[in-house]
Amino acid sequence: MISPFTIHISDERISAIRSKVAAYDWAQLPDAGGWSAGVGVNDLKRLVAYWLDTYDWRAVEQRLNRLPNFKTDVEGEGIHFLHAKGEGMRPPVLLLHGWPGSYLEFERLIDPLVADGHDVVIPSLPGFAFSQPITGVLGPRRIGELMHVLMTRLFGDRRYFVQGGDWGAAIASWMAYSQPDALLGFHLNMVSVLAKGVEPTTLEEKDLFKRRAEILDWETGYNHEQETRPQTLGVALAGSPVGTAGWILEKFGKWADLGKTANGSPDIWSKFSEDELLTNIMLYLAPSSVVTSTWIYHGKRLEGSQTFPVGTRIKVPTGVAAFPDPVFLPPPRSFAEKSYNIVHWSEMPEGGHFAALEQPELMLADLRAFIAKIEGGRR
Repeated sequence: MISPFTIHISDERISAIRSKVAAYDWAQLPDAGGWSAGVGVNDLKRLVAYWLDTYDWRAVEQRLNRLPNFKTDVEGEGIHFLHAKGEGMRPPVLLLHGWPGSYLEFERLIDPLVADGHDVVIPSLPGFAFSQPITGVLGPRRIGELMHVLMTRLFGDRRYFVQGGDWGAAIASWMAYSQPDALLGFHLNMVSVLAKGVEPTTLEEKDLFKRRAEILDWETGYNHEQETRPQTLGVALAGSPVGTAGWILEKFGKWADLGKTANGSPDIWSKFSEDELLTNIMLYLAPSSVVTSTWIYHGKRLEGSQTFPVGTRIKVPTGVAAFPDPVFLPPPRSFAEKSYNIVHWSEMPEGGHFAALEQPELMLADLRAFIAKIEGGRR
């Protein structure tokens, strides 16, 4: 059963969050200097000041409720999703977000894709935002199965397109592995799952992976914590809205394609507004999903879904928008082709990890080009 869904966070919950934000003791937080050792304290203070003085969740809630929100139970998991209906003449499109993003990353893609004739479906991943509660730890492979059930419930046996970055890319990749006949094609802005044992062979590939390893050594401590000890981390994040804001803000500052300020810190305000960042953060705090959103990392480890089996090559037509993500550097096309049937590859001029949010026009244009290429080949 699919039901319309109205977002409403209780006054008590909003008041409790605000009280904790106001009570945060900044005297406990020494400053190691800018963003040199994690989130910039001054930028976090700016965000929190706006939170207390200006941010209006109720106004945001009204805006979010103007979107076509629905909920359904998919094999025991409560899934929240947007479903914007097109004319039905072109295939449905499933858009999948990651952590620490949300379904709102794709908001500016909805109307153009609907105008093109597509139905657009944007779920909150299980354990994220309003896709609550979940029955336990789920990894990307299992979530891919749930997403396919959702699309089947909505569209029967119609084939569809999938787009994803971050966890959305991993989920889309596993959908192409497990349900290849259901997908017309899938479009990634992060190539994250490869066949086990695939190694870089060319000089370009080896150089890229050497540089990437040096960056990831500094930037993926969060991943190891969320993959191995999400419960312990959850204890800290659940009790501190400012702590959650800092945990998430750091990723936007480090992973987006941003310029630098005079002291070398990321110029986060050049790309994101306080409202934009706080609404994303509130989608973790208000429905109490900050804890369960990290379980997907643990689920990946438990189900062993960080790689495909040895010798796998995905046959579903694959498009890649290689945005210049400053942390998760896109691989050379030659390397991706060892695991995927790459039919479309674009070296994007700008935009980082949160590509649909940072550069919606570029993402939309590339997704449209990929879809057109696949549809043209079917005629």
